[in-house]
Amino acid sequence: MDITELYAAHRLSLVRLAVLLVDDFASAEDVVQDAFAALARRPDAVKDPSKALAYLRVSVVNTARSALRRRRTARAYSPPHDLSPPTPEDSAVLAEEHREVIAALQQLAPRQREVLVLRYWSNLSEAEIARTLDISQGTVKSTASRALVALEKAMQTSRDSGPASPTSSGKEQR
Repeated sequence: MDITELYAAHRLSLVRLAVLLVDDFASAEDVVQDAFAALARRPDAVKDPSKALAYLRVSVVNTARSALRRRRTARAYSPPHDLSPPTPEDSAVLAEEHREVIAALQQLAPRQREVLVLRYWSNLSEAEIARTLDISQGTVKSTASRALVALEKAMQTSRDSGPASPTSSGKEQR
């Protein structure tokens, strides 16, 4: 049975299952959609076609749990009290810090840069990064650790060799 036939035959029962887990029809449909999408991305995940429905049920349950966790986290979040817009000075400082980070990232080895960008910009887990880059999770961990040390060193070097202050010549200005 291919994925199209599975979808046609079992989508509604899986949506009913998901509705019972997440109490929301739209979220339930998203959960089921994600389960089918995961199976479509990895058709070799189920070796025995007769077990595809069981795989989808497990996927629906796990995805529903994740949705509930995200929902609980979102409800628990309370934004900081001061939500005033940043001043122009704050924006300028932040922009300069971003430029420093980007310049320091460019100094890293390509693999280190990839791991840091996927981890901190794309918010991928170590497992997702490992799959994306086709490396082990251990390699992701060690590369990220070394990359952060190298990034900090590059940023410190950049700061130390930054523009000289007006009094750096040893003479006081009058």
